[in-house]
Amino acid sequence: MVGVPFGRHITSGATLCCDPISWFQRANLIANPSVFVLGKPGLGKSTGIRRMATGLAGFGVMPLVLGDLKPDYVDMVQALGGQVISLGRGRGYLNVLDPGEATEAAQRLTGAARAAVLADAHGRRLTMVSALITILRSAQPTDREETILDRALRILDEKHDGVPVLSDLLQVVRDAPEELRIVALDRGDDNRYRDITENLEASLIGLTTGGRLGETFSRQTSNPMRRDRPVVFDVSGIDDSEMELQAATLLACWSAGFGTVNVANALADAGLEPRRHYFVIMDELWRALRAGGGMVDRVDALTRLNRQRGVGMAMISHTMSDLLSLASEQDRMKAKGFVERSGMVICGGLPAAEMPLLTSAVPFSRAEQSMLIGWQDPPAWDPHTGREAAPPGRGKFLVKVGGRPGIPVEVHLTEAERTINDTNKLWHEQSRVSHFPDSPTEED
Repeated sequence: MVGVPFGRHITSGATLCCDPISWFQRANLIANPSVFVLGKPGLGKSTGIRRMATGLAGFGVMPLVLGDLKPDYVDMVQALGGQVISLGRGRGYLNVLDPGEATEAAQRLTGAARAAVLADAHGRRLTMVSALITILRSAQPTDREETILDRALRILDEKHDGVPVLSDLLQVVRDAPEELRIVALDRGDDNRYRDITENLEASLIGLTTGGRLGETFSRQTSNPMRRDRPVVFDVSGIDDSEMELQAATLLACWSAGFGTVNVANALADAGLEPRRHYFVIMDELWRALRAGGGMVDRVDALTRLNRQRGVGMAMISHTMSDLLSLASEQDRMKAKGFVERSGMVICGGLPAAEMPLLTSAVPFSRAEQSMLIGWQDPPAWDPHTGREAAPPGRGKFLVKVGGRPGIPVEVHLTEAERTINDTNKLWHEQSRVSHFPDSPTEED
């Protein structure tokens, strides 16, 4: 009975209150404020997490959706009075060299706290530039190139007026200031410096002139993220065929989001602002993990630090097979670790073939496995209404914590929630059209 009212017990009808932050912070039921959700499409995974996010917002926890690929959370964040940030070709821009609110926060801080905020902002920018180059090349920049980028960013911080963009970073590399030539080890030879920086210069040109990653990261941020309200990064305008752009945008959203959380924590530690907690939602995780190199390591780092950062986390995917179909064995083991380390695992309907993979990460009894398999059956035809009945597993979940028996629960939407939980809007709009605009009617 501690946390967000999630649903009713399928057998007893008793109310289950359940969310990873309340179970970690108040009830001490789990050791890590995170939840991993698995289930076949269309059975309500995102709806269940929206229920948790809405309830946590009522407790004062800010939902942060750092990359909504469908989108499933825009209506919810708007209804909560939050901020919607649209990204994609022609939709919006996210400057990866923008320190966000870190600069303003640093002016309010002193000593070690100020230095820590600035160092975090610098590290995030360097990591993002290196990640973009990695995605563009399908190979990581060399150690020397990263050293050059690090020093070039410091030169920009010292000498550039305003917020720099990637073209400013490119110009610093081209200008070849003395301190940059020292770390490049050009030995005083201009031609040697040009040879050393040629590939780096080419990559930065590719990031600033469009191409595969477009201009999404090369212009000033069109809608700066705020730390005092719910936020969703709407990246649904990026087509699934643009896997590299999806990967880069998701990484940039995660970097911006956790950078903002770091600023909020630093200001709260200094007593300058009230303490804020955040609920980070990473839906369609399988798409993010497959989107490009470095994604698994990035998620792995985030999932290990959520407790120290004061954030709860929800990760959502379809099946264990999605996580274990990554290219390398190392990535597959890291992805499996996401499930193993989660404070709680919530499962909807899953096929029988998933059970060996699932039980290798979390123990499930035979009865629990049979329940999950039964929930994944397709909907039946209802002869009375002439339509398909709801799938037997829609809205039904099994909440697992470690090796304890699972709690079978069913989620029923309230009227207030129905307007923010329709993920099939386009299909409904099409079904309302009785005939094609140019086709003749029966009267014709």
